[in-house]
Amino acid sequence: MKLKRIFFAALGVFGVLAALYALNQNEIIAIPNTLLQIIKWGGLALATWYAWEKKNLTAWIMVAMFIGVALGSDFPEIGKPLKVLSDIFLRLIKTIIAPLLFATLVVGIAGHSNIKQVGRMGLKSIIYFEIVTSVALVIGLLAINFTKAGVGTKLEAGTSQIEKANTLLAQKQQHDVILDIFPENIAKSIAENQILQIVVFSILFGIGLALVQNEEKKSVMLRFTESLSEVMFKFTHIVMLFAPFAVGGAMAYSVASMGLGVLGNLLKLVATLYGALFAFVAVVL
Repeated sequence: MKLKRIFFAALGVFGVLAALYALNQNEIIAIPNTLLQIIKWGGLALATWYAWEKKNLTAWIMVAMFIGVALGSDFPEIGKPLKVLSDIFLRLIKTIIAPLLFATLVVGIAGHSNIKQVGRMGLKSIIYFEIVTSVALVIGLLAINFTKAGVGTKLEAGTSQIEKANTLLAQKQQHDVILDIFPENIAKSIAENQILQIVVFSILFGIGLALVQNEEKKSVMLRFTESLSEVMFKFTHIVMLFAPFAVGGAMAYSVASMGLGVLGNLLKLVATLYGALFAFVAVVL
């Protein structure tokens, strides 16, 4: 009951704020900007209180998104440096991929008693993955070309980003696509975030572990990968707790750098995403 009261109170404050903004924009009533700011931040305070009581990650992410928009709009000098929060989150997400892939694939393969059955399941999974991914790509391309979300947005790449992109393109032109799937050094593959190379290594490692005849030696490594898998899922949970800060920082940076107009394109992009997901579920699943 308390949560509902807080929620409707916050909703009411934002409703009043929207009405006052409309009256002010249409020059029906002259409302001091300071009053609008106080009402806005009061509503955000109520929303934060609701998220605190709700203790739900989704609620925190939504509130953080609105706080980020407000910070970027009202205090752009504070909003721009907050991009570091989203960068930290993305880096932490990247640290999860390699150990989690390795652990789950090795446990899935080596923990199975019949390698031939695993092979058949793997082949079917690859075929299914290729077909479904192709359909998803077609749906995504059709959706984005229909809505044209992002058209008209002007983004300026920094010098460092251009140099990095040129370096990556030069590397891709010099390498063989098929050869790049196979790792030459697993540590290097992890450091460079080469997902396919990590997958290939993990599959071969899992098959090798499954072929070990000595159960004592096999069980030691299998227990290790099972423990690693469980730890990485807990690690993922910890990282996701940082998601509201990352979302808030990203929104603050975007609004501070490109203005509130960027939100229109963002909403259009999100609507396109959900429309494409709905079509994918309806057609494929």
